[in-house]
Amino acid sequence: MSTFTVLGYDSPPPEAVAAVDRGLGEANAAAAPLHEVAPLACIASDGDGHVIGGAVGRRWGERAELQQLWVQEQSRRRGVGGALVREFLSLARARGCKAVFLETFSFQAPGLYRSLGFRVAYENDLYPHGIVKLHMVKRLHAMRSRR
Repeated sequence: MSTFTVLGYDSPPPEAVAAVDRGLGEANAAAAPLHEVAPLACIASDGDGHVIGGAVGRRWGERAELQQLWVQEQSRRRGVGGALVREFLSLARARGCKAVFLETFSFQAPGLYRSLGFRVAYENDLYPHGIVKLHMVKRLHAMRSRR
């Protein structure tokens, strides 16, 4: 058996973290068809073309993941977030996705996601200060053509 050393760090060397990221990426690519993963995003802009929000994620097969939702502070509670998520869901559906999943903290937008039909699949309440991470999912239904 070979000899090895394990060290703990509060601030790990960037090159070591990069080696771990690279190694994990290679192992994952060998185990799954990650080349099929594709980006999916919606951006909201004001009348002057400035970005005021966005919904950013990815899709893989029949599933999509909403990874980030952000709306600038002065544009919140004006329908921008809901419009972004609805458009993200529409894009996912149009690309053959049958479900969308996301993670959100209790201090972020779980109420918005619930109002759009997401349900909590899992709650992780091990965070400090009473913060909970919610894993949420929404099944998508095929759009019916209108005649």
